[in-house]
Amino acid sequence: MLEFIKTLNNFLWGIPMPALLFGVHIYYTVHLKGIQKHIFKAVRLSVTPEKDSEGNVSGFAALSHTLAATIGTGNIVGVSTAVALGGPGAIFWCWLTGVLGMATSYAECFLGILYRRKTEDGRFLGGPMYVLEYGLHKKWLAVIFSFCTLIASYGVGCSTQARAVSETAHTLWGVPEYLAGMVIALLVGLVIVGGIKSIGNICSKLVPAMGLFYMAACLIILVLNLPYILPSIGLILRSAFLPEKLPATVAGGFIGSTLRSAARYGIARGLFTNEAGLGSAAIAAAGAKTSHPSRQALISMSATFWDTVVMCAITGLVIVSNLLKHPASVEGYSFAELTTAAFHAIPYGEQLLGISLIAFAVATLIGWSYFGEKAVEYLFGKSAINTYRICYIVMIFIGSIMSLKLVWEMTDLFNACMALPNLVCLLLLRNQVTPYPAKKNH
Repeated sequence: MLEFIKTLNNFLWGIPMPALLFGVHIYYTVHLKGIQKHIFKAVRLSVTPEKDSEGNVSGFAALSHTLAATIGTGNIVGVSTAVALGGPGAIFWCWLTGVLGMATSYAECFLGILYRRKTEDGRFLGGPMYVLEYGLHKKWLAVIFSFCTLIASYGVGCSTQARAVSETAHTLWGVPEYLAGMVIALLVGLVIVGGIKSIGNICSKLVPAMGLFYMAACLIILVLNLPYILPSIGLILRSAFLPEKLPATVAGGFIGSTLRSAARYGIARGLFTNEAGLGSAAIAAAGAKTSHPSRQALISMSATFWDTVVMCAITGLVIVSNLLKHPASVEGYSFAELTTAAFHAIPYGEQLLGISLIAFAVATLIGWSYFGEKAVEYLFGKSAINTYRICYIVMIFIGSIMSLKLVWEMTDLFNACMALPNLVCLLLLRNQVTPYPAKKNH
């Protein structure tokens, strides 16, 4: 199974997915007149409550929900494996996916709010499945997207995160993997039973705290590695386009890259962590209190900025600067542990990283459970949600003891299957997405 999925991923992520993804990113960057230039406005709006607007949660809660689902193992393990498999140049492609992906994130959230529906009990439901049905009038595509979202929730949002938690707890503190899986399943289960408001409250508190904690630790390492920052940036840019292998003195020479491998793993991991193009952010944005789709779309767009443009870039610099400063520091580490090696530069660094990784993973588990719930509700109705929650909690335990290689390959496949119908929809409904600001008072 691993070899079959790997072969399929090599095809999908070789040319088709990067070409389609970047094509949509570039198109919307131009169509929306460089929407990225409004990023600081988006940050200000995210902390400015809007009164007398319909919705279930505040714009900040919706943003926190999106960040909870995106800021996860991709920012630590994902960047580490991208560098190991695609070379330092993968960081550039990952970063570029975030910069251009902000426009796509805006577009999918705009459409998600534009076509959202209000249920009889006052809840707002939206996302690509509703856009596909009511905007594109292709219910069969909406069903496919919802099914892919359901499957992806068990992979992107569940298995990878649960496995990261169990492996970290076992490595650092000797906790049996099955026991760590049981504890995390119980904790996450208690939160998701409360629904979107419970999830929003937890994410609004957890996401800012864990993000600041992790970035502070990374900035300390970068200060210690200050003489190697510029050489690291140079190496990342060179190896993004030119075939390059690090000298044998650096990491034993095991990291090699070509343009194709750098782009393949950089883009795949970039999509995994920021999810721009997957449509998941639109599901969360649809529940926000907003007077116009453009306002919340702009706020939700900032999730891609924080997740990839800032956090993944910082993680990448930490890894590469450590490789240049301490060439032998990664001996005995697996590809997924390059970040761990870098954190040895500070006291109790490995423990601090472990705590950050677990916090990120738990937040993603909570955030992605909601995306899966909305897919299930679209496919089978509200009555099926409790069954989904039970299966999701069980999958947390199963994911905690699965093979990490199989988990990552399955994640790349699920991402591709989920992104395809959403990207096609974005292209076909491109004329309905308007740039910000939509009105003078926004």
